[in-house]
Amino acid sequence: MKLNLKGINFNVWLYFFLFSIGIVFLIGILQLTLIRPYYRNSKIATVSEIADSIQETLIQKPVTTQSALNKVFQLNVDNNVCSIVFNDKGKLIYTADSLGESCIFSQKIKVGEDSFIPNKSGLYLKDKLIENDDSYSLTIVNKKSNQEMIVYGKVIRSNFSNYYLFVNSPLEPVDSIIKFFQEQYFLYTLIVMILSLIVSFLISNRLSKPIIDMNKSAKKLATGDYDVHFNESYFSETNELAGTLNDATEKLSKVDELRKDLIANVSHDIKTPLTMIKAYAEMIQDISGDNKEKREEHLEVIISEVDYLDHLVNDMNTLSKVQSGNYELYEVNFDLSLKIREIVKLNAATIEKHKLNIIENIPDEMVIYADEVKIGQVIYNFLTNAIKNTEENKNIYINAFRIKDRVRVEIVDEGVGISDEELPYIWDRYYKIDKQFVRTQESSGLGLAIVKAILDTHNAKYGVESKKGKGSMFYFELVQENVL
Repeated sequence: MKLNLKGINFNVWLYFFLFSIGIVFLIGILQLTLIRPYYRNSKIATVSEIADSIQETLIQKPVTTQSALNKVFQLNVDNNVCSIVFNDKGKLIYTADSLGESCIFSQKIKVGEDSFIPNKSGLYLKDKLIENDDSYSLTIVNKKSNQEMIVYGKVIRSNFSNYYLFVNSPLEPVDSIIKFFQEQYFLYTLIVMILSLIVSFLISNRLSKPIIDMNKSAKKLATGDYDVHFNESYFSETNELAGTLNDATEKLSKVDELRKDLIANVSHDIKTPLTMIKAYAEMIQDISGDNKEKREEHLEVIISEVDYLDHLVNDMNTLSKVQSGNYELYEVNFDLSLKIREIVKLNAATIEKHKLNIIENIPDEMVIYADEVKIGQVIYNFLTNAIKNTEENKNIYINAFRIKDRVRVEIVDEGVGISDEELPYIWDRYYKIDKQFVRTQESSGLGLAIVKAILDTHNAKYGVESKKGKGSMFYFELVQENVL
């Protein structure tokens, strides 16, 4: 398998691996650079705690007993330190030594430009403490043992006198610890590198697999295979993406089916009248040429078929313009009630022919602001659709009323109804519920698609409620803010 350097699998693996190695190196650098100052600060804190214990046991009591002295001495022994205490006059009043020759208080030491023996220079140390806000620490080298030492001093103020306490502790050499850490560190780094390679590979595969699988499925979808399915995985985001892609696949499949139906329907609707025109033209030529009555009958059929073709082309042109956004609205104030009555009157012959009852529930006058021609076309399409799908001696209801800032129009029939499965698709061009190529002379099959485009242009709310075998209700609502 060819390595894809830009693939999510490789990049997730690489980033995780580099992150793991970076963390290991960062920890190593911090350890190597901070171990010395950390150890020194830790030692100073320990010596400070010892000084506090000596202060509490030895000085801040009115009477110093032998048991207290023994306790302080044991404290020095247990913590491997030595200590001395001076009074205000620089007189040495207490000393405890568990370091022997390593204790610097009996040696000559150098601080800055000054050299002195601490247990004989109490006043000097007192002044150093006062200069450093009553406490300070310094690191010096014991010349006898060539070992670094910590000297910590603090001022102890009490009701009886001020005292100056100093504690000396050796700094254990940390070089051996650092060397040991370095040896172990390289081993640990190697182990971490191997583990991070394995873990990052597993994680990258787990993260990228659902996306890689979706990509394979998407490539199949691109070839027109609508049976493809996008599988869900371990993560909510990819599950959501898979669900979205499955929905899109289903809709694309439906669109492809509609496209095929559209081509078949348009071909059928154009071919049928052309066949009729050709047949009747040949009949005129061969049979009814001298028979005026027959010729008129045949010519009437030809004219009717040409009218249908003209109606079909006009509807397709109207739909194309509205959906492309090149169809301008000419909004005016007009009486919607009057418009509804005009459309009912226009269809009176068809209504009478089908023996239907039109029941109008509309106010005497209802002025709205919209494109009168296009809203009239919407109502006309809804009404003719109801007429076509309603049996004889049934009712069609036309309702119009206001709801707050909206006007709602409803066309309700007692016709055949529409199934729940078909409802989402009735607004599509040339969608046929029965899937049979049956053409009525009055319909181009684009009526509801044109209605949808017009109402979308008006930003109207619209829809249909229907039950199979019980009839349908088509409605739309227009926001009314500019009515005078």
